[in-house]
Amino acid sequence: MASITFLLCPSNPQYSRNSLFFSPAFTTLQRTPSLLTRKSLSISASSSSSSRALEALIFDCDGVILESEHLHRQAYNDAFAYFNVRCPSSDNDDEPLNWSIEFYDVLQNQIGGGKPKMRWYFKEHGWPASTIFQNPPEDDNDRAKLIDTLQDWKTERYKQIIKSGTVKPRPGVLRLMDEAKASGKMLAVCSAATKSSVILCLENLIGLDRFHGLDCFLAGDDVKEKKPDPSIYITAAKKLGVSESHCLVVEDSVIGLQAATGAGMSCVITYTSSTADQDFKEAIAIYPDLSDVRFNDLESLLQDVVVTK
Repeated sequence: MASITFLLCPSNPQYSRNSLFFSPAFTTLQRTPSLLTRKSLSISASSSSSSRALEALIFDCDGVILESEHLHRQAYNDAFAYFNVRCPSSDNDDEPLNWSIEFYDVLQNQIGGGKPKMRWYFKEHGWPASTIFQNPPEDDNDRAKLIDTLQDWKTERYKQIIKSGTVKPRPGVLRLMDEAKASGKMLAVCSAATKSSVILCLENLIGLDRFHGLDCFLAGDDVKEKKPDPSIYITAAKKLGVSESHCLVVEDSVIGLQAATGAGMSCVITYTSSTADQDFKEAIAIYPDLSDVRFNDLESLLQDVVVTK
């Protein structure tokens, strides 16, 4: 007998288009003004089930530990201006490429990783002329060199922004990390971004002690496929030595959610202004931020995800 759920969403603008979800996986709803939590309840008399114990808490970086997409967009546009990157399909191909807020919100929620973003864009809009190559590159080696050069400069620019001291971690993140470690649980960070930029972010935003205390740290350089491919989370589980079903991931976008669930992990969402309208129905909880979330809350959430055998 299948379990059936009717899931009412809170009064939040992001759900105005879709006030009722249908899901076979969950059957009860816990609701507060600041979060949507789904809890499971097995109603099958013929199946046995077991709950999941939280052994490892895994954070994404960009969008979760810090709200960073506007900083990445600024760094990309600064790189395009510095190298005078001009695409043939641009409205004004005499001006450097400039990704708008609206366009970047869509792009960053569809394609993970900086190099894949640029490669997709140039394939769609034409390979650009620049000070790197006066004429648009035509072979794969030159195209790879163009993207590598832009990404390296963009990464250094992003580091400058992070080092400025104006960027702060999102609410509740540091407390949750400390509570997880105090509870004897493993703690990890898995980001699709370049390793050097993630290290800089973590050192500046969570501090050296927390960073060096991580049980696992993976960046986009460590896996062949970027999110939404689940490789990074599967690799993390292996490094941690725990089952994927005993890991809980904190993500901010549907790309990250797909990567986590594809790895067999449960996922909670702490959305940002650029991801608020995404479809998070596969998440076990959705929060505007983590300021009111305690580690015990996350433990209870995972325990209530019933695995039907």
